[in-house]
Amino acid sequence: MQYDADTDGRFAPASRRSLAHLAWLAGDFPAAHAVVPTLGWPGRHHRVDGDIWWPHGDMTSAAAYEAARNEAEEYGVAGKRTTSQAQRAFALSFTDPHVADNELELAAQLLTGLDLRSTTLTVKIAALVRNAGTDRDLPGLAGALRAEIGAAGLVAPEVMLELDLAFHHAVRDDGREVDGVIDRLRSLTSGGEVVYYAEIAHHMVGAQPAFSDTRWIADGLTVQDRWQGLVRARQAHLAAHW
Repeated sequence: MQYDADTDGRFAPASRRSLAHLAWLAGDFPAAHAVVPTLGWPGRHHRVDGDIWWPHGDMTSAAAYEAARNEAEEYGVAGKRTTSQAQRAFALSFTDPHVADNELELAAQLLTGLDLRSTTLTVKIAALVRNAGTDRDLPGLAGALRAEIGAAGLVAPEVMLELDLAFHHAVRDDGREVDGVIDRLRSLTSGGEVVYYAEIAHHMVGAQPAFSDTRWIADGLTVQDRWQGLVRARQAHLAAHW
């Protein structure tokens, strides 16, 4: 892949995107981000950019997903348009539940007639994130969704679901439950990919993991502050509307 990317071969855009994805999986965000300007539409530059920024707690990444959705629409690629909208809904579901309602509705509309199992699960997870902190039996709903994800044999939605639960428990100030989620995330990521999900769960409750290989674009404390800010904003929202 590196050779093809360096020599600008026929599959260079796909190779560069794959290299960015491998860096993202490893938690080497500066390396992933450095590739983005070389990707263009063939390498899905906006989608990759969004994937880099939301783990940092920077939900302005939703703008990158919107750009990815609009670009896919221009090129007439319905699947990529829908996947980008699902990711946009996921990112915004950590912010304002009312804004998330509109984004989730659009994602559901775009899914009509498409067989995109992973994207469908992303939308369902985003809907749970929107309800994080409420008494709508989110753990019970998450359990049913976990079973659905397991039947599909998909790992990525499973770690996303656990992160949703960490957010829910952090908003409810239940550190013991967050610790349980962290243990599950460590087990799910024991192969070395997206290990930073457990680190994000730590950040939600204002903690730093004992050890981290993650290379953030911002420093770890900035990432922690952003995730804590999202938790506090949801607590304030619930206090005002529930």
